[in-house]
Amino acid sequence: MKLLEGKVAIITGAARGIGKAIALKLASEGADIAFTDLIIDENALNTQKEIASFGVKVKAYASNAANFEETHAVVEEILKEFGHIDILVNNAGITKDGLIIRMSEAQWDAVINVNLKSAFNFIHACAPIMMKQKSGSIINMSSVVGVSGNAGQANYAASKAGLIGLTKSVAKELGSRGIRANAVAPGFIETEMTHALSDEQRAKWVENIPLRRGGTPEEVAKVTLFLASDLSSYVNGQVIHVCGGMNT
Repeated sequence: MKLLEGKVAIITGAARGIGKAIALKLASEGADIAFTDLIIDENALNTQKEIASFGVKVKAYASNAANFEETHAVVEEILKEFGHIDILVNNAGITKDGLIIRMSEAQWDAVINVNLKSAFNFIHACAPIMMKQKSGSIINMSSVVGVSGNAGQANYAASKAGLIGLTKSVAKELGSRGIRANAVAPGFIETEMTHALSDEQRAKWVENIPLRRGGTPEEVAKVTLFLASDLSSYVNGQVIHVCGGMNT
């Protein structure tokens, strides 16, 4: 039997990058997948097809995760369609970098809303469902930047640090109801976001990684699978770094 057979997972921001890798990994272990993104474009539809190739049920939903009402509405739709919700992966995230003295209020608000408020929104909508089921696994995608900070990314670092605080609080609040909450803190992962960096910037990052390479979305997905499954049944309120030793 596959690790997640009979389970339903919601993954936010899963049309591409790390979110897509997580959706594919969970589907490969038998989970039915409901994934959300801001718009369901050709890219998202292709992701949906790839997930369906594992023989699981899959549906893509257009939803602004940063909007409280929209999130509650989409979770209701997913529950109606899939019958239960066992796993929630809060992966939706953006960057709007800039030095703190030059950062606009709009840059700050956008990153906090998408990266942190969206996780609150989805947990708020999914927790009552998981409480009724007396089980559930919540996984929040943080970052090593949320642990150590990074110059030029005050908004991103604050949002990702906030996710860690949120994770630990939810773990303490909902643990008695059979619900686990954990966070993953990826380091330098090779995605569209990092491909935009210059060779010089990339080399600088890699220099600080003991494994001397960037990670892959697949490597983040494998840790997420561990946290989503019963392999981690006694792991709660933890932050697992997937960073090649960069943050030690």
